[in-house]
Amino acid sequence: MADGRSRDEWSRMSALMALTANCHRDPKRSRALKPKDFDPFARSIPPLRVGVDVPKDVFIHGRVSQSQQGG
Repeated sequence: MADGRSRDEWSRMSALMALTANCHRDPKRSRALKPKDFDPFARSIPPLRVGVDVPKDVFIHGRVSQSQQGG
């Protein structure tokens, strides 16, 4: 519940920060900023690409290789 409140507060504050930054920027020198540029929760992590064999080994055969264990 506290995490949801924190995310909500950051989304509101990041919108205000983007508005303020865009009011004071030089349009010829920089791009328009978006609220996600200021929101630490809005940053997306690129998805991990793995082959079909990895989920098959883990979920069907119950095996985890050394590379999947991080060592």
